[in-house]
This record gives sequence, C-alpha cells and structure tokens, in this order.
Amino acid sequence: MKNIFLISALILFFCALPVFNNRADAKIYIEIDSPTFKSIPVAICDFTNKAATNTKPADSGITISEGVKKDLMLTGIFNILNKKSFLEDQASIGATTADKIRFADWAAIGADYLLRGNIIQNDKEVVAESYLFDVTRGELIIAKKYRAEIGKLKEISRAIASDIMRALVNDEGDFKTQIAFISKKGLKADIYAINYDGSELKAMTNHQSIIMSPRWSPDGHFLAFTSFKYGRPEIFIRNLKNGTEKKAAAFEGLNLCGAFSPDGKKLLMTLSKEGNEEIYALDIDTLKLQRLTNNYSIDVSPGWSPDGKKIVFVSNRSGSPQIYTMDADGGNVKRITYEGNYNTSPSWSPRGGRIAYEGLTNDKYQIFSIDEEGSNPVQLTFDAANNESPSWSPSGRQIVYASRKSSNSKILIMNSNGSSPRVLNENSYKLVMPVWSPRFK
Repeated sequence: MKNIFLISALILFFCALPVFNNRADAKIYIEIDSPTFKSIPVAICDFTNKAATNTKPADSGITISEGVKKDLMLTGIFNILNKKSFLEDQASIGATTADKIRFADWAAIGADYLLRGNIIQNDKEVVAESYLFDVTRGELIIAKKYRAEIGKLKEISRAIASDIMRALVNDEGDFKTQIAFISKKGLKADIYAINYDGSELKAMTNHQSIIMSPRWSPDGHFLAFTSFKYGRPEIFIRNLKNGTEKKAAAFEGLNLCGAFSPDGKKLLMTLSKEGNEEIYALDIDTLKLQRLTNNYSIDVSPGWSPDGKKIVFVSNRSGSPQIYTMDADGGNVKRITYEGNYNTSPSWSPRGGRIAYEGLTNDKYQIFSIDEEGSNPVQLTFDAANNESPSWSPSGRQIVYASRKSSNSKILIMNSNGSSPRVLNENSYKLVMPVWSPRFK
C-alpha cells in the first residue's frame, strides 16, 4: 500500500539423476509445524570411498556428505551433529547394515537419525550408496543409489537431502527454487534471482528504471512485473527461456502487477484506467479483463489462494490499509486484519491456512501471519529493522522477506514460525520485494 503513494508521485514526476533401488518402505513423518517442535538431530558420516582412480581425488565422499549437511541446515528444521562428538569404533566405521551399527553410541550423543554411505568413482562418474537409519528404532529407513557425472556431486547431495526430507517430513524441500527480488540504486532498478542456497546471483532484467512487483508463473517459465522503462508504469511478462518480453497492460494511469493464478491462465493486476485503483484479472491468452473490485478506495497487492478460489488483497476502504479476502469473482469480500493501522503485502501460504503480511508496529514494519479466516495473528519478526514483503516457499515451511536498517539492505529466509532467520543476500543497494519461485523440474 505504501508503494501506491510512491507510485502516484512517480507518475506525476515522470508522466543428478538419482537411480532408485532397494528403498526401504519405512516412513516417519515428523510434525514440524507444532509450536513445541525442536530441530531434528541427525548424525551425518563422511561417505566412504570404496574405489578411486589415480587421476581423481578421493575426497568425493566428504564432498557429498558436506553437501547434504549444508542443504539440510538450510531448511531450518535439522540439527546436524558435530562429527567430533561421534563415538563409533573402528569396527563399525563404514557399516551400512543395522546389525553392524552400535545404535546406543549414536543415541548417547543425541542423534535421532544416522546417515552413512559409500561412493564408487571412476574417470567419468560417481555412484553413491546412501543409507538413512532411525537410531531409536535401530531400523533402516532409506537405502538408495545415486549416479552423477564427475564434477556434479552437488546433484547427488541435493537428491539425498530431498529424499531425507520426503522420508521424515513428507516433503521434498525447497532446494530446487530461486528467489527473485529488486535491487535498486536511486531511481534505477532491475530484477535479480538467486538460488535457495544463496549461490548464482544473476540479473533477470535490464530495464534500469523504476521496477516493482515481480511475480513468478506457476511453472517458473515467466516473470511478470511493473516497469517504468518507457516513462510510465506498465506490466511486462518476460519469457525466462528466451529472454523475450511482452506488455500485458499499458493503460492510462497505474498498471501494477499482481500474482499469476495457480493454473497460470490469469494474472491479477491493479489498474486505475477508470479513475480509481481497482483489481482486475487478465486472461493471458485472450487479454480479456475482468474487473473484480468496485469501490471508492484503493485496492492493491492481489494474490491467489492455493486452490485459486479466493484472492487476498489490500484496501484502505476501512480508513487505513488492511488485508481483505474475496472470492475469485470478486464477491464475498471479508476484512481479516484488525490489529494495527497499516497492514499490507499479503502472501497466501501454498499449504493454505495462513497468510503472511507486513504490518507497522512501534514505527517499524514487521512480518506477521494470520489465519485465512482472520484469527490468530502472530508476529514473526521483532528486530529494529524494517521487515517487508513476505513470500512463502513452495513447501509453505519458510518465508523470504526484505529487511532494511539504515543503509544496510538484506534478503532473509526464516521458518514459517519466525525461527532460524538466515541472510540470503546483502548489499549496499536497496533490496526489495522478494518473491519465491515454484520448484524447478
């Protein structure tokens, strides 16, 4: 909402490929959304090199196990035990069958789960055998083999981490995702994207203009956004495969980008072409517009529920910016935030049930979440920075947001309950409006 007034001023101013085999059937789904949840303690051993050539280093096993550790730690739900605490004796080192592992030694150091493995490496590829054990039960949970080319060990690590997530929490994790955000210096800005682990920062646009509200398509192939590239706010859709762009809306007045529908067929937007800022749905194929709101107030920041049946948005129709929901056809409008006098930037969890948003409290913007029916608001951030623009991960277990304090600007990821925040990117430029991608295939 606060961006609307800025926009109005600017308008006036400018006019591994895993190989499945022998997977154990055991599945243990841990309830990690409980308020009493504590991080899952896992012991991860260095994978043992069963064979190595003279021309290749024999540390691939360590590289793979360290990669699994890093990926699991990014999720914010695992406690990776320090290997200096391991009590295993020489006779059991490298053992990958339950009858040869001293589970009492692993329980003694606090491990609930144990990961062991072997690798076989030649000049062209690495094959990793991975075994996950339930320490308490003394049982094998996963037995699986992975194969990748030399130099692509990260693919094996990521596949192992994803399978551990599936086995323990019934979700593959957010490893194969990116976060797009805007980096701006003065009135010049562009959209950048970065991997979930903070690697491979790259520019997605080259507009060097005022730019805002990036939104991923559900398949991750397109990015929609508002840009002042041609002197006034227009909505663009960029094809991320070939780099082409097309205008989706260039009406008189404000053209502010909203979210893609879950099926990718529609794009929400705020337009002022009829004099007032109202929410519309654009059919992307036919370019047919459907007006969804009709109110004297300002209606902005629309987003879809996971099933596409409802829309969340911001309106000042009550006198101050608040979060509302409505049916996908614009009916059944309902206000859901009542605490605080400035709430904006809503984002609906892909799991349903909760909506994240930013709210002004004690002269700072903080991240909150609330039930989709408007009950149980929870504050998630509490620091002295301005924390803004929350966006959920595809798993619905983490939230990315922008944080700004003085001249320092960061993009951070935290668990959905506000715990374990980590810095994804930091810059002296202003970093704003992060949005999480879908999972890439």
